[in-house]
Amino acid sequence: MGRVSPVSQSTMRLPADLSSRAWLLLPFAFVASLLLGYGVIGLVLWGCESCVSYFIFQPDRTLYAKPSDYSFNVRDVGLPVTVPGDAGQSLHGWWVAAAAWDAKAVLYLHGNDGNVSTSMGEIAPLRELGYAVFMPDYRGYGESEGPFPSEKTVYEDAEAAWIYLVEQRGIRPARLYIYGHSLGGAIAIELALHHPEAAGLIVESSFTSIREMAKLRKQYALLPMQLLSQRFDSIQKVSKLRLPVLYIHGTADEIVPYAMGEQLFRASGGRKRFIAIGGGLHNNNAAVGGPLLRAAIKDFIEESGASALTE
Repeated sequence: MGRVSPVSQSTMRLPADLSSRAWLLLPFAFVASLLLGYGVIGLVLWGCESCVSYFIFQPDRTLYAKPSDYSFNVRDVGLPVTVPGDAGQSLHGWWVAAAAWDAKAVLYLHGNDGNVSTSMGEIAPLRELGYAVFMPDYRGYGESEGPFPSEKTVYEDAEAAWIYLVEQRGIRPARLYIYGHSLGGAIAIELALHHPEAAGLIVESSFTSIREMAKLRKQYALLPMQLLSQRFDSIQKVSKLRLPVLYIHGTADEIVPYAMGEQLFRASGGRKRFIAIGGGLHNNNAAVGGPLLRAAIKDFIEESGASALTE
């Protein structure tokens, strides 16, 4: 067999200029890796944010009834959303008039699904007690303009509804109550923080935070909720409330645990009440509560209104 010559050292080396170029490229490769990593993380967070958005908001564009379908006085209302940079979007809502011209009024903020046309059952006690009610649809719901909603936009929409009632309808804050159901309760809490001059706040079937709600759903339990922008962190806000608050929660609520309503009540500051609707689910407290619920709402509104006049 012939002798195999060893490979010379010179054939194992990279040319000097190529070797130096490789070293120069290392920082760029490191930066590129970082950017790629951040890009992947950003994409994951964007995906998580989208998942959470669809968990929070389930808007329905279809109105299943119209004002003329009712035997009582219901009117369509359109109002602009006056926020900086807004492109002229407008909200749609229903004004449910009271029989008495000087009746107290309630700004009713509905939950995460449906729209004003599916909320008539929830406001039945208010109407039966003789209060005027304004129900706006958030942007993305019903006939309100705008894209898919977010925590920021629904807060803006609630503020626009408040401005409409106070400035255009001339309703004094001392005669105006904020009422929120489910997600609307979180929106109502945020609005009440900015308007402690309101006569009172009613929070029905609402949760402590989106983070805690997500923990109850297996498909969302592993999402990095602390990194997401939409939190609706009511439990951190209620201690700052400076107006009377009535909490309502059904003991058999199948969506938001009854315990969350109790937690909000315990953490709440100022004057507060809690009414438990025995056997009430998430969306039927008005029907199940009946006279008990109407009496609780009436007592709360009359007493909080009377105290506002003496302060």
